[in-house]
Amino acid sequence: MAVPDYQSLMLPLLKVANDGNEHNIRDTIEILAQQLMLSEQDRKELLPSGKQRRFDNRVHWARTYLVKALLLANTGKSKIRITERGQEVIKSNPTHINVKYLRRFPEFIAFVGSKSNGDAETTQEIIEEVSQTPQEILEASYQNLKKNLAMELLERVKNSPPKFFENLVVDLLIAMGYGGSRKDAGQAIGQVGDGGIDGIIKEDKLGLDAIYLQAKRWEGTVARPVVQGFAGALIGRKARKGVFITTSDFSRQAIDYANGIDNLKIILIDGEQLAQLMIEHNVGVAEESRYILKKIDLDYFSEE
Repeated sequence: MAVPDYQSLMLPLLKVANDGNEHNIRDTIEILAQQLMLSEQDRKELLPSGKQRRFDNRVHWARTYLVKALLLANTGKSKIRITERGQEVIKSNPTHINVKYLRRFPEFIAFVGSKSNGDAETTQEIIEEVSQTPQEILEASYQNLKKNLAMELLERVKNSPPKFFENLVVDLLIAMGYGGSRKDAGQAIGQVGDGGIDGIIKEDKLGLDAIYLQAKRWEGTVARPVVQGFAGALIGRKARKGVFITTSDFSRQAIDYANGIDNLKIILIDGEQLAQLMIEHNVGVAEESRYILKKIDLDYFSEE
């Protein structure tokens, strides 16, 4: 089954804690996963940031909302216990517990109302309608903004002069830690032009190995013969590593070919990856705003 939304996890979580014992949240997550018969693939599904499992995140948010409604209580480092109110709720045999249900508790209304400078009722209605946790909504919004930025960035790269693209490749590779000095990398790019090779850069600042480059603004999909020609040029120079950068994309056959060559490593970077790398390494972009998501430092509050 798919990973349940965080509101659907509220009642199962409260039921697990209904024995009155103190529960470690990590153990509780595993118990819930087994009860819901989640597959290993479901358990490994990550948030867009790739830093936390989606199911774990949703259980944590379900716990947060139940705690704010005083149905659960935090009793220690990553530990919870059901409250008398929580036990009374279970005795009433509810068919479900969600944000709308929790609105009957004044402590929860105060919690939700304090999260917005606008209309608390409007905020509450929005929360009730969504299945994603606040963190998921934030991450999805970030990924959407990043995707739109990448599209705009790539369009500008495609419309830039050839020399600008060469300089862009140099700047990006240096930002990623390749190429040695800016002067060395700048001289290496665009100076070879031999059999499908556009440049040679140092793999590290000491120049222990060389990476051969093909960097082209391209219209249409890059097919296998083009990548094959690049591979042939590398083999002719007895090279072991190559990077093919394009503003377009690669055909499935070209990708399979590059991945299947023995004793030769070719990395294919298409336009979308190029834009994402530029964003990641701050090439051609400037920081506009920064939002830091913080969490409780449990070690700080540890009794040990």
